[in-house]
Amino acid sequence: MTDIRIDSHKLMFHVDRVNKWLKGEKFFPIYVEVGASGACNHRCIFCALEYLGYKARYIDTQIFKKRVEEMAKGGVKSMMYAGEGEPLLHKDIEELIGYTKGCGIDVAVTTNGVLINNRISRESLKALSWIRVSLNAGTRDTYALVHGTQADDFDKVLHNLEQAVSTKKRYHYGCTIGVQLLMIPENYREAEQLANILKEIGVDYFTIKPFSKHPLSSHSLNKDFDYKQMLSFQESLNKLSSSDFRVLFRDHTMMKLTDKERGYNCCFGLPFWAYISSDAGVWACSAFLGKEEFFYGNLYEETFSQIWEGERRRSVLEMVDHELDVSKCREVCRLDEINRYLWELKNPHPHVNFI
Repeated sequence: MTDIRIDSHKLMFHVDRVNKWLKGEKFFPIYVEVGASGACNHRCIFCALEYLGYKARYIDTQIFKKRVEEMAKGGVKSMMYAGEGEPLLHKDIEELIGYTKGCGIDVAVTTNGVLINNRISRESLKALSWIRVSLNAGTRDTYALVHGTQADDFDKVLHNLEQAVSTKKRYHYGCTIGVQLLMIPENYREAEQLANILKEIGVDYFTIKPFSKHPLSSHSLNKDFDYKQMLSFQESLNKLSSSDFRVLFRDHTMMKLTDKERGYNCCFGLPFWAYISSDAGVWACSAFLGKEEFFYGNLYEETFSQIWEGERRRSVLEMVDHELDVSKCREVCRLDEINRYLWELKNPHPHVNFI
């Protein structure tokens, strides 16, 4: 498996958009994240979006398909179905995945994996660039504790992964199948155990990431838990990597949690991405869902173009440029590496010509 740059960014592959940004020109985002469902079948003890209340709302299929077509024509390159809840709870998720891919947009899904049945594997894996399962324990009991569910779900997810890997191989699908563990005090001792299970199943990669505090979430990490100490697990985990199974231990991200210097004082990354919530709201930042000052508009009331090119979005970005204190944003924000890159482009070192 080639480098998926999970701990970095990929803006250098989109020079045309970056050049437009540098020139102040208009362009559609490269990537859009979609909350297909507000509901969730788990209650994970680290959930960043529990403050939204897990509302049982689902994005309207027919309206959203029209917006997907519009976004594709405007230049959106990729779309991930994830969001506030579990995306596979949406009754038409397979239709949405297939339609998105059919419009020419690369598609991905992040899920807790409980609902990956044979039909979804057979019909959706062929359209997906990748699917990542959030699996945060190596034993049934710890899984039930961390995921806030029944222990049997642990067995279901492992079975579903086996079926997905089998389907991928049988039909020669190109979908990358990955699993992610968010390392916290309750599960860190089971990371290697889970890695061995996943290697046996045959998934493509296993990534271990740190917890980062969401500004609006009530969940927090035990302050005595030190990710520097967790680096001792890296060597034994990395030894499990092979030509067809990779362990991606996100030590770079873990170390950034101890570094309070972001290297930039403005969020430049927002024009390159968008978040669409399960009620069809379009937001500047997923870390501030529900905060009106980050709200662009609603796809039930306007087209994506009207929202993206509208006055409200312009005013939101102006507020971000002049008022947002990025030091108070979420730790290791997902736009962090993009912001570091764009900041350097805007503020180059005087020696950059010495290549």
